[in-house]
Amino acid sequence: MSSSLRRGALAAAAIAFSIASLAACGAGNNAETLQIKPDLAGTAVGDIKVQNVAVITQADTEAAGPAAVMATVFNDGTKDQTLDSITLGGGHTVELEPAKGGTLTVPAGGRLVIGGENNASATVPAGRDAVQDGDNQEVTFTFSETGRVSLEALVLPADSYLSDWGPSAVPGVGEPSGEPSGSASPSGSAEAGEAEASADPSSEADAGH
Repeated sequence: MSSSLRRGALAAAAIAFSIASLAACGAGNNAETLQIKPDLAGTAVGDIKVQNVAVITQADTEAAGPAAVMATVFNDGTKDQTLDSITLGGGHTVELEPAKGGTLTVPAGGRLVIGGENNASATVPAGRDAVQDGDNQEVTFTFSETGRVSLEALVLPADSYLSDWGPSAVPGVGEPSGEPSGSASPSGSAEAGEAEASADPSSEADAGH
């Protein structure tokens, strides 16, 4: 066989192998591997980093219940800061509540998790009167030292990997179980010394293949 024919045969074999690999990847037992997970919003101002932000509505599109804001706040500074408020564009009220036995403090070198079981909660009582699935919603966090931190966040229903981060997971509204697909379990309202968003769904936000 000539060298050109050998090169052609090798190239064809490589293409066939790649197609087979992709098919095997897509045929996994877990159907969630085929879902496209959106990137979640994040920004930083001074010592404060706000990551994995989304506004989560009821999973049932006909439900009239509240929405919720999910986020993880990191404090890279040497001084504790307090989360004073969260507001939505349009002036809709967001009700903040610390985790049971916790506070709304973002400790120096630590984090504050908002949303999910056993964490602080941020409830939007107006629900779909305030936000609509698929929209980009302005969300502003106000801190004791850094001040206002604003960004545009997606509005998403509380299904699939966000099922435990939506309004059903807000203390007093529902009793969630489990955790978002592929993420670590949030631990309390604040933990000092962690430097990565291991408690958030964004670790699985990008497609796996």
